[in-house]
Amino acid sequence: MSSCCTTDGSCHSGTTTGTATDGIRTVYTVSGMTCSHCEAAVTEAVSAVDGVLSVDVDVVAGRVTVIATENPDDALIAKAVDEAGYELTGRAS
Repeated sequence: MSSCCTTDGSCHSGTTTGTATDGIRTVYTVSGMTCSHCEAAVTEAVSAVDGVLSVDVDVVAGRVTVIATENPDDALIAKAVDEAGYELTGRAS
């Protein structure tokens, strides 16, 4: 796992997906995110998982909210987060 930011906290920002109102909402905890670039990387990776309608990343809280057409496969979400360079530590309670 690695951070996308430099030691001084500088980075470049990205974009996020919109929110969907229909679907199953699942919230995950993710470690290692520190900035808007991290937010964009996780959003892009998780959005590419089949069935995902929207992704909302809260860097400060370390949470990623996924709205999907059906109950998401935690292993696929974890793999996407891992490939983005972060660690999914589980579902948020």
